[in-house]
Amino acid sequence: MGALSWRWRGLLVVFLLSFAVLGWIGREIYLAKPPIPAQIVSSTGEVLYRGEQVQQGQSAWQSAGGQQVGSVWGHGSYVAPDWSADWLHREIIGLRDELAKKQYNKAFDVLTASEQASVLADTKAEMRANRYDAASGTLTVSTERAVVIKTLAAHYSGLFGTDESLNALREDYAMMPGSIRDAADLQAVSAFFFWSSWSAATDRPGETNLSYTSNWPHEPLIGNTPTPGAGMWSIASVILLIAGIAAMIWYHNAHKDEGDPVAPKNDPLFNLKPTPSMLATRKYFFVVIALIALQVIMGIVTAHYSVEGQTFFGLPLGELLPFVASRTMHTQLAVLWIATAWLATGLYISPALSGHEPKLQKLGTNVLFWALIVVALGSLICGWVGTQERLGSSFAFWLGNQGLEFTSMGRVWQIGLFIGLMLWLLLMGRALWPALKKPGESRGLIAMVFLSATCIGLFYAASLVWGQRTHYSMVEYWRWWLVHLWVEGFFEVFATAVVALIFSRLGLIRSSTANAAIVLETIVFLFGGILGTLHHLYFTGTPTSVIAIGAVFSALEVVPLTLIGFDAVAMYRRSKAAPWVAAYRWVILCFVAVGFWNMVGAGLLGFAINPPIALYYVQGLNMTPAHGHAALFGVYGMLGIGLMLFCLRGLYPRENWQDKPLAIAYWLMNIGLAMMVFMSLLPAGIYQAYHSIDSGLWYARSVDIVQSSVMHTLVWLRVPGDIVFSLGVVFLMVFAWRLLTGPRRAEALSGKRADARA
Repeated sequence: MGALSWRWRGLLVVFLLSFAVLGWIGREIYLAKPPIPAQIVSSTGEVLYRGEQVQQGQSAWQSAGGQQVGSVWGHGSYVAPDWSADWLHREIIGLRDELAKKQYNKAFDVLTASEQASVLADTKAEMRANRYDAASGTLTVSTERAVVIKTLAAHYSGLFGTDESLNALREDYAMMPGSIRDAADLQAVSAFFFWSSWSAATDRPGETNLSYTSNWPHEPLIGNTPTPGAGMWSIASVILLIAGIAAMIWYHNAHKDEGDPVAPKNDPLFNLKPTPSMLATRKYFFVVIALIALQVIMGIVTAHYSVEGQTFFGLPLGELLPFVASRTMHTQLAVLWIATAWLATGLYISPALSGHEPKLQKLGTNVLFWALIVVALGSLICGWVGTQERLGSSFAFWLGNQGLEFTSMGRVWQIGLFIGLMLWLLLMGRALWPALKKPGESRGLIAMVFLSATCIGLFYAASLVWGQRTHYSMVEYWRWWLVHLWVEGFFEVFATAVVALIFSRLGLIRSSTANAAIVLETIVFLFGGILGTLHHLYFTGTPTSVIAIGAVFSALEVVPLTLIGFDAVAMYRRSKAAPWVAAYRWVILCFVAVGFWNMVGAGLLGFAINPPIALYYVQGLNMTPAHGHAALFGVYGMLGIGLMLFCLRGLYPRENWQDKPLAIAYWLMNIGLAMMVFMSLLPAGIYQAYHSIDSGLWYARSVDIVQSSVMHTLVWLRVPGDIVFSLGVVFLMVFAWRLLTGPRRAEALSGKRADARA
């Protein structure tokens, strides 16, 4: 225990210090965020926008789908443009034309090279000059720029409205007419786009060639290029990654563990009798499989909209299920089914570990199940209704679609989910308490399971921090607390501890070894993972210190992922430790797949976009979903499926279990995922990245690229992978159906044999 105690103390120090720094950075972001002017006026005194319109426009855009319809500052979906980059480029082109007319009375395109250079210099000076007066809260623009702003406001109002001349462009963007119906909201959304663009182009006070978004997006016409710091910290992150891997290899070789014990002759869990509350978790897992199937359907529809923006193979599906709704459901369902699988696992293993069934535990498990059903269905249905009926920003925020990727459900449903998580934590805690009090080698693992479950429950509160009019920089700060820390942080610690407990209870690893290893692994993971959150915030109106800290710790976050292959190999060997272990073959192989996708999806593809210089050019491009699909399903999805299979193994008679459909499902899902990522998403991201580096982000996200023949071909190349993956889900459903109906099928077969004998 002495050796273990220093690890626990180290974990506490890492946890507290990391969150102290993350909190300090949050304060710095709050102080350095781009200001929202009280009013935006022309040099003649004409009021173009008021500050409240910027905030109203943010809410209006989010109610129309927000990050599900294009992106702002690179965060969102990929068919429609990044609105900040799109506005910025259109404004530059418009302003240079206005200045050419004013100075030479000619169109810009017919000017001589020297005249064009002069106009471009004036355009850059106008766009980069910070004319915001903090004392009065007034931002002043030139009369020429005011003309361009009015023209662009009409364009975006028509685009989000019903201007028929923009129908073709709306189809390219996978948008439906009338995304926003309120006239004031239509005017306000252009105010928000202007402000996000202004923040990306104008110099910070006292700085030269450094915008509020650290010169993101790439826009060569006004000198929006990477800062020296982005390059320097990227080099530092690569060096730290190499050094970290070297240190991990040295430690791995210098500290050999005792090795795996001799496997028991018989399955230690063979005679485990499920308690009533454990049996009550069965329905959770069938809902998980149903949600996986629904998510796949939404993914197929969403991907197809990249080619046909409003129809599905000619059918007007967009009128009933537009891109905004299908993509929201696709991303939200991923989080819902993975979380449900892990929550159900926690409820299943808690009584199994302690041998204690608290009073009313079954009732609590059933209440939580129906509460999750209400939250899942309520959020999906209300989100769809809000999108269809265009019910405005208040409905979207409270009940419908908040327009924030992975955290889109309305606030009422978020509160309901938080209450559900507190109930889950209570149910787990009361069942685990006897095991936590009892001294033994497994107590450290059980404590880690409970502590990570506590963090899962409590840290979901981050989703309740922002409001309808919260500054966009702060919304992104808190949103990534939830998406990165909740999903990629504490859920991973929870799952890792559960897996270690499973192997120790099966007698395939030593509890003492697992005890020490899990705490050390958690220290290493959280040391990089907590502050690694900042790599999502490089260019969201944050100070340059975010780039430095984010680059360093996101590199350290990748270090353990690059070496996780050792664990995968060890797990595979354990699947052959004894004949009875074959009963858990596909459970273990799911954990092996997690190791593979951790290396490839989270590690390799993750680090490909983590360094500031890389993310500067590829943020908002298909490099991100390539990493996202490989990491979210490959790591967390396969982990959820593996945990689900382990629980189902103990919840149904073993004669009901059929390996054949499960084996087919396993290989088809993994092969299909690989095809999807490496045949379609990654090549598309690389193709866009070239154009982003060459011409600017606006061009990489423009119709000329997104709707080009190359991108269409790459979208169609996703179809083979989608088909293979979907067939894998079908076989998973077949496995579940046979597991559920096993006794009835066995009875029917025995009846037929009796008839034949008669």
